[in-house]
Amino acid sequence: MLRLAHHLALAGRSDTLFSDDAITLIHDTARGYPRAVNNLAVQALLSAYADNKSIVDASSARAAVAEVTAE
Repeated sequence: MLRLAHHLALAGRSDTLFSDDAITLIHDTARGYPRAVNNLAVQALLSAYADNKSIVDASSARAAVAEVTAE
């Protein structure tokens, strides 16, 4: 879970971009594998953007999981 926070800090983001529920869902689905976490996080960001949301919430994370696992 700290991986997302670390990468966001490296990108210069200090504000909340992912809800706690979204982070938990992404981390659990990815089973902690860094590449899987990154892929799900990027897909969740795209989903949130498509829905015009300012934060990645659990529904955006679920959409990301559905998209990535469908491949």
